[in-house]
Amino acid sequence: MSDQNFSDQYALEIRWDASSGLPRSRILIVPSPLIVDTEELVAKCKDLKHRKHSAKKTVRSSGGVYAARLGQDDVPKYEIPTTGMSAKAAYQIMHDDLELDGTPSLNFASFVHTWMPPEGEKLMVENMYKNLADQDEYPATVEIQERCVSIIANLWKKPKDCKAIGTATGGSSEAIMLGGLAMKKRWQAARQAAGKENFHPNIVFGSNAQVALEKFARYFDVEMRLVPVDESTRFCMSPQRAMEYIDENTIGVMVILGSTYTGVFENVQEMSDLLDEYEAKTGQHVPIHVDAASGGFIAPFAYPKYKWAFDVARVQSINTSGHKYIMGAFPDFRVPLLMIGYPVYRFGATPVGLGWIIWKDVQYLPKELIFELHYLGNTEYSFNLNFSRPAAPVIAQMFNFLNLGFEGYQRLARIDLTNARILSRALEGTGYYKVVSEIHLPYEGAMTSTIGHALESATTDTEDPQYYRRGLPVVSFRFSDEFKQEYPWVKQEWMQTLLRVKQWIVPNYALPPNAQDIEILRVVVRENVSVELIHKLIEDIVEATQSLMKKGTEAMLLATVSEKSTDDRTQVVYSKPC
Repeated sequence: MSDQNFSDQYALEIRWDASSGLPRSRILIVPSPLIVDTEELVAKCKDLKHRKHSAKKTVRSSGGVYAARLGQDDVPKYEIPTTGMSAKAAYQIMHDDLELDGTPSLNFASFVHTWMPPEGEKLMVENMYKNLADQDEYPATVEIQERCVSIIANLWKKPKDCKAIGTATGGSSEAIMLGGLAMKKRWQAARQAAGKENFHPNIVFGSNAQVALEKFARYFDVEMRLVPVDESTRFCMSPQRAMEYIDENTIGVMVILGSTYTGVFENVQEMSDLLDEYEAKTGQHVPIHVDAASGGFIAPFAYPKYKWAFDVARVQSINTSGHKYIMGAFPDFRVPLLMIGYPVYRFGATPVGLGWIIWKDVQYLPKELIFELHYLGNTEYSFNLNFSRPAAPVIAQMFNFLNLGFEGYQRLARIDLTNARILSRALEGTGYYKVVSEIHLPYEGAMTSTIGHALESATTDTEDPQYYRRGLPVVSFRFSDEFKQEYPWVKQEWMQTLLRVKQWIVPNYALPPNAQDIEILRVVVRENVSVELIHKLIEDIVEATQSLMKKGTEAMLLATVSEKSTDDRTQVVYSKPC
């Protein structure tokens, strides 16, 4: 195919590879240089103004924003403007710029909550100017935070003889930093008391960990020991493998309740049992911190009998995100659960910007991490990395607790997991895909088991999550081996591009190191993902897949034009931050 010229300066070069039959395309800029300064280009294309009309002056809009001079004049991008504009004009300019973002409700890449009931939004607006750090000025807000800490600690099965302590954070990343710091300080104190050196701490977690765990190790000078994962470990940390990385300098093990790659829960109880055996042999005490960023508000409601939290003796601290998953409104709790096609308004928590860190007992939070502040005429205590923090997300958290209650959270958890199973089965039913996540598989994978027989019974509630493998409502999938064998020229990453054309944001990325040769597409099922939306998504996935099955199609051309060079990929690819 010959080159198709778009203009005198740009050309799309398309060449067909005779051996593979695939299009090879690139955008050319003619002539050199290859980089075009678009701002300079636009400036040259503007109409010239007469001198007497071009004097600088403050511009005020008396009518519509677009009809005003602001619709034509430059708006500075990288410097503060000399003169201001009306609030209406500033709003409209920012609003229009942000229209280029993706649609949050169709963003299946993120765990972050995308909806809040009007009453919750109203509460947040009413309290948007409150600073949670000003404890003396906002005592009611501080008390709400303390009540949230108590509610979450009890939800995570705090022993009655323990006095839990915790705080709201800017997200799970800050909470992980605090949990890791507490383990490091306790390890250093124990080593110092024993007369041993304490300058070479290490921490153990799986290579499937979210980047916040690596940030903690790097920022606070702790050696990071990554436990390799692969298909035999279900792409999450194996407790048996983790033991190979533990020694006297290990400050703790971080166990992930809900891998960002596949949603799988790592086995907290097994890790604790192995560390009990290790301590009995060596005398070395190694605590556990649970990173429950996504699973902290799923497991208590979907799997209430599952042991992963403070009911596991070695677990000293847990973090979670308030802005992920459960914490929203349900249209009517009297609606039968079988009516999963009914619009589900939410399953997330507060809007983005809220995390929680809870220690099982005050003894696990070193006193040196607690600062006594004499501020604004009051004595306050702080153990956050940030000082000033918005109070509105914490208030929204309490609103959600009151609004939903335990039953509301449980219903939402079951609905999201049910819808995720529908999507999983539909994808595998096409024959084009293999689902890597596990929440659609019977518990222990044995249909001959008692649970397996229960699933076949017409009288059993098969929507109960206890009958399936535990995990987040996440669907991770890849091309099936049969599809790849029959259509070897089709690249899975093209699906991300073709779905984005339909406004779906479905990321394609590599699994963790040691399994990075496997790529997955991932859908996070949240509150807005109804059965109708799943049906539409499946339709578009099937249509996009079939469009790539024939060489030389327009879909293949579109995918390859926007394809990134494989040379630009980093060696280690992390999943989207939550």
